[in-house]
Amino acid sequence: QVQLVESGGGSVQAGGSLRLSCVASGYTYSSRCMGWFRQAPGKEREGVAAISAGGGRTYYPDSVKGRFTISRDNSKNTVYLQMNSLKPEDTAMYYCAARDDGYCYTTPAPNQFEHWGQGILVTVSS
Repeated sequence: QVQLVESGGGSVQAGGSLRLSCVASGYTYSSRCMGWFRQAPGKEREGVAAISAGGGRTYYPDSVKGRFTISRDNSKNTVYLQMNSLKPEDTAMYYCAARDDGYCYTTPAPNQFEHWGQGILVTVSS
């Protein structure tokens, strides 16, 4: 059974940084596209980053491009999300997700991912 466990969330002031980690188990992690999503209260879940199976391709929406960086260490079954220059509007629950495919779509969307972590809260204060 696929299991994804996030860590690294918390509270930070605007302009600060956080690094989220997601450890995967129960499946062939290295052959899967991985993504990070977030959901703020009252809003739909949105993709903030995705990375192909080999790590050679990454995808970001304009709202986080240049501030967030996704990476993966296949030897550790771990995907990371480095978040810099955080803004109050980045406050949300952040979720790690995995596809049953190594290919990532250019615009990551929730219905493209089959497996999800429990989520972790990121709070950015002004």
